Amino acid sequence: MKTRPRPKRLRRNNRKAKPVREGQPGFKLEPHQILIRPIVTEKGTHQSTRHNAFCFEVHSAATKLNIKQAVETLFPVRVVSVRTQNRMGKTRRFKNREGTMPDWKKAIVTLHEEDKIEFF
Repeated sequence: MKTRPRPKRLRRNNRKAKPVREGQPGFKLEPHQILIRPIVTEKGTHQSTRHNAFCFEVHSAATKLNIKQAVETLFPVRVVSVRTQNRMGKTRRFKNREGTMPDWKKAIVTLHEEDKIEFF
């Protein structure tokens, strides 16, 4: 049994996926704008001593390539790999209101075995 075709008003257009663009046109971040601050935690210090990986809070529009170039220009090191995480902001209460902290991006930068970043 053959079914009739869908009416034109209910048809879906098959659109091709748009290419991914890096930010807006003319949107360029400087290295000191990409790396916001280092994240110094117990887990981060463990990674830096054992695996030579350092954690940074980075700009949310920065890509892995931007982060790698920023670390190599700000510190005299060679970057092996960059891993990123988009962290969701936690919910917080103040008096009777409930709000959320802003979302942020975390980057874990692995360095060459011979290189090291000294924060303190």
